[in-house]
Amino acid sequence: MTVVRDLKRRLPKTYDHRRKVLSEISTVVSQHPYLEPVLERFVFNDGTAKTLISLTGTIKVFFNGKLYNIPVSLWLKESYPRTAPICYLKPTREMAVVPSRHVNSNGEILMPYLDEWRHPQCDLLGLIQVMMTVFSEIPPLRMCLDPEDSRSAHKVQSFEDFSHVTLDSEGDLPFSEHNETIC
Repeated sequence: MTVVRDLKRRLPKTYDHRRKVLSEISTVVSQHPYLEPVLERFVFNDGTAKTLISLTGTIKVFFNGKLYNIPVSLWLKESYPRTAPICYLKPTREMAVVPSRHVNSNGEILMPYLDEWRHPQCDLLGLIQVMMTVFSEIPPLRMCLDPEDSRSAHKVQSFEDFSHVTLDSEGDLPFSEHNETIC
């Protein structure tokens, strides 16, 4: 894999388990081709910043018999796999995060799988499988209302060509858990 070979050269030496990181990324990329390894600067809550590797792209989720692509970034700290990834949704500007017990309002993904992370029982492939299962039950994103369409305050704009979530619910209200969030 060219991507993983290139990553091997660029992966910071500060990663404690470089071989394991590269091996897991290789496995994930081979099974989830819409995720790619990216080296970027990550800013922690305390303001410190580090160049970390992330798997960024989309994961496929089935909801009500339709396939949706959920944009995510799974950041690997230098201590990975001993520590869980830091996971975020990456909504486009047409999307809004739907907070739930699995996603906060900032798009951070919060799951028991991450809280109870123990390597080797837990890995990136398992994490992605858990996300796909959880998000197929409780979608983490919805399309925003079209701010320019003043005729209908409760109509979801159709984005047929988009590969991201477009969900409707009863009563022509945009999908959200209990319809409490509206763009």
